[in-house]
Parts: sequence; C-alpha cells; structure tokens
Amino acid sequence: MIIMGEDSQRVKDKDAQEYNISAARAVAEAVRSTLGPKGMDKMLVDSMGDVTITNDGVTILQTMDIDNPTAEMIVEVAETQEDEAGDGTTTAVAIAGELLKNAEDLLEQEIHPTAIIKGFHLASEQARAEVDDIATAVDPDDEELITKVAETSMTGKGAELEKEVLADLIYRAVKQVTVEADDGSHVVDLENISMETQTGRSAGESELLQGAVVDKDPLHDDMPSAVEDANVLLLNDPIEVEEADVDTQVSIDSPDQLQQFLDQEEDQLKEKVQQIKETGANVVFCQKGVDDLAQHYLAKEGILAARRVKKSDLGFLKNILGGNIVSDLDSATAADLGHGSVSRDDADELFYVEGGADAHGVTLLLRGSTDHVVDELERGVQDALDVVSTAVSDGRIVAGGGAIEVELASRLRDFADSVEGREQLAVEAFADSLELVPRVLAENAGLDSIDTLVDLRAAHEAGDETAGLNVFSSDIEDTFDAGVVETAHAKEQALSSATEAANLVLKIDDIIAAGDLSTGGNDDEEGGAPGGGMGGMGGMGGMGGAM
Repeated sequence: MIIMGEDSQRVKDKDAQEYNISAARAVAEAVRSTLGPKGMDKMLVDSMGDVTITNDGVTILQTMDIDNPTAEMIVEVAETQEDEAGDGTTTAVAIAGELLKNAEDLLEQEIHPTAIIKGFHLASEQARAEVDDIATAVDPDDEELITKVAETSMTGKGAELEKEVLADLIYRAVKQVTVEADDGSHVVDLENISMETQTGRSAGESELLQGAVVDKDPLHDDMPSAVEDANVLLLNDPIEVEEADVDTQVSIDSPDQLQQFLDQEEDQLKEKVQQIKETGANVVFCQKGVDDLAQHYLAKEGILAARRVKKSDLGFLKNILGGNIVSDLDSATAADLGHGSVSRDDADELFYVEGGADAHGVTLLLRGSTDHVVDELERGVQDALDVVSTAVSDGRIVAGGGAIEVELASRLRDFADSVEGREQLAVEAFADSLELVPRVLAENAGLDSIDTLVDLRAAHEAGDETAGLNVFSSDIEDTFDAGVVETAHAKEQALSSATEAANLVLKIDDIIAAGDLSTGGNDDEEGGAPGGGMGGMGGMGGMGGAM
C-alpha cells in the first residue's frame, strides 16, 4: 500500500539518528574555531556579495545559508542564548554538538535514547544547581569586577584592542539606566541605551553621550544649527504633497489652470508647515520625506528639520524628550511635543539631542576605521552590554577560561555515582561534553588540548575551583583573580539550551519529508537533493559556500 507521495522521503530508526546527529554536529563544528580569546574569524559572503567578518557565533549561524531542518534547530540554540544571556552563543552550540557526539557513542553501545535523554536532563539540572553554588555574588557598584565582565566578553572580538576604554563606557552606560526596585533588586533598562557608529577614527575615540545622537543633516542651509530650548515634533508622516491612491489624469485648457494646480500644491505644503508652527515646534525629526518647497518654508519659520530619521532613532528620541510620535500631522498638538535641547556637531555631522532633568537615556558613539571594523565592534559591545546588565541584575559571576566547565565536570562525575541504571553513563557523557570548552580554548590557542585538560583536572582535584587556562601564557592559573569572569546566568542558559536541543534531536527516530530534506524546498544543486540529504548534512550545501 502506497500512502506517501512519490516525491516524499522517509528516514527511519538508526539512519534518522545518524542523519540528525551529523547535521547538528556540522553546525557546532562550523563555529568551534571562533571560541575564546584566540578564536579565528569567519568571512561570510551573502548572495548579494555583502561581506561580514566576525567570530560572533549567532551572527555566523544566522548569516550562513543553512537549509537543513535539524541544523536550524541548533541555530535556534544560539539565538535563544543571544536573547536570554547576550553572550555564550558559541559555547552553547559547541556543547550541544559534543552532547550529540557522545550520545552517538552511547547509542552504538545499544543504550536506548530515552535513557540518554533522562541522563542528560538529570545532569543538566544538577549542573545548573552547581553553577549557582559555585557562583560569586557581585555588587552592582563594584566597578572593577563588573568592568572585568565586560572586558572578558570583548576579549577575542573586534572590540578587544580598546577593551579597557570601551568597558568603562559600557559600565557607565549601564549604571545610568539601572534603577533599584522596591524589593532591593536592580533593573537595567537597555531600551534607554542607544548605539551609533561612525567610521574614520579609532575605537579608542568612542564616547558616551547624554541623550541621543541623530546622524542626519539639516534640510536647509538657512535652518538654525542648534536650538537650546527645543520643542521637538517627532513625525511619522511625510511633509509632502498628498498623492491620490489611484492613478489620476488632469486635463487643462489653459496655462492659468496649470498654474492654479501648482499653486494648490504649494498651498498644501504651506498649510502643513503652518500646522507644525501652530503646535509650537521649533525642531522636527521626520521619519518620512520632506518636500523641497516645504524645506524652504520650514527654514523661513526658523524651524530646524531632519528627514528620513530611522524608526529606532525616533523611538529613542521619544524616551529622551518625553513626546509622542505623531502619525497624522493634522492631529498634532502642543501636547505631543518633546522638550530638550538640540545641538549640531559639524565636524562629526551629528545632532546631539538632550532631554530634561528626568531623562536618563544615553548613547554609545562607537568609532572605527572602516565599516567592517565598526560593525564587528558594535556586535562585541552589544554582547558586553548584555552581560554587564545581566551581571548587575542577576548579581552572580563565575571564573572563566574553562574553569567553571572543568569544575562542573568533576562534580557531575561524583553525582553520577548516585544515579542508578544506564542513565549514569549519560551523566558521565554530559560531564565529558562540558570539558570540550577548555579543550577547544587550548586548540584555538595552538596548545595541546590533552595536556591542558590533564593539568586543569589536577588543579581542580586539588581543590582550586577557579583554576582555568590563560591562553596567552599557556599557564593554569586562578582566572577569577586574573579578571577573566563571566556571568553565571549565561552558563546556566547555555547548559539548558544545549541539553534541550540535544534531547530534542535524540528523541527523533523517524523523518518524513514531503520533498527533499531541506527547509527551502528548492531543488537547486546545493539545496540538498535527496541523494545528498541522506549523507548526513542534507541541504547544508550553503555552509560550504559561506565558510
């Protein structure tokens, strides 16, 4: 009996497990070489020819042309880690790949997937409890320690060369948008931190500015360049002649009629500018277009205006100035205006916008020599902002350099002795998987991973919980004292995401696809034709091109 279409595919039992595990491991191996301070960068070229150079795990995986359902599940691990913890994406994906590699060895020993899944779940729960036990509390006012968290996050990324300067800016930025809740906890509102980038200068010249920065020019030379007591209209409505929704034709019999038609358009623009003036606005930031004639009338009224302002900038200006974003100019009133000051830096070609006394929004102005440099700098600083805000709000940090992973592995092996049945083997496999992190750190630094792991284990067996690898000197040292610190929340999230993804993959024993085993559904040569799909990587042909 035929119950499936002729183009459908089905992979069952052991073949399905091998297919899924190999696809997931391929994703993990694609980013492993980027881990740590000595990690290498990837150059990714998209179909339009745009180049991205980065070692940020989630950026690499999102940019790659992955066309395989299992591989995309592992990409989700990185995205979840980025959303929840801000950093540790490569670690999470690498651990997920190593869990599946070790699970494959257990499957070959005829251990049932459900036993492995249960063992991994037990190990993950225990590991997260141990992270909480190992973690050190940090005070939000401890500038030195929290700055070290930012520096650790940026080490190995494009922001590393000026990490001391940038870490100080990041700490001060987070400090200004942190409020203490009624229960004594600290809440960091990252919505009140904006980032702007500028090329042509070094990263060390980056600045932290009060208020907002708008990278636009005044629309007219006769407009004022600065307004001290600014009443700002934030407009999401074009200051242009209104066009009909349908195609129209106008028939005229004389030049006078044409002139009347043009005069009517001019009157429309005059009326719009008059509406703006009547609200009391003397500065306009418009998300849409502004007609050339309207620019002239605005300048005559002494109103400073900028057009095509980014939606994100408009939203940030709303927070800074306290106004409303107006979507219909006809309904604009004085109550919609924001209040502050606007000044112009002609050298940098930027508007600086500051709010009133109650405003606490700040802008990180990041500078770099080229577009590629400043893009990678922005990614590194964004990750550092996220981990610093987590350190302030969560209040727990752990030693980096592989120290936490080796200590967790040691404790999990002790825990495995209390686990009955075949799940004990899965717990031990989980412990082995965690030791991937120090091994890869050593490999990426050109060191012997086996010797490094042996030395680390010996240090932890001797009771040194914070012993980690210094990849620059190749020594085993107390990484906490050395200032290599990470947030406990990022480690807990990495353990949770990696385990859930690995267990999800292990639970699949049957793959039924309506067409070829790819998510794109196309039949091009790289898209994973049925024959290529069975080899393990399915439609991940795009990965080869991306790397």
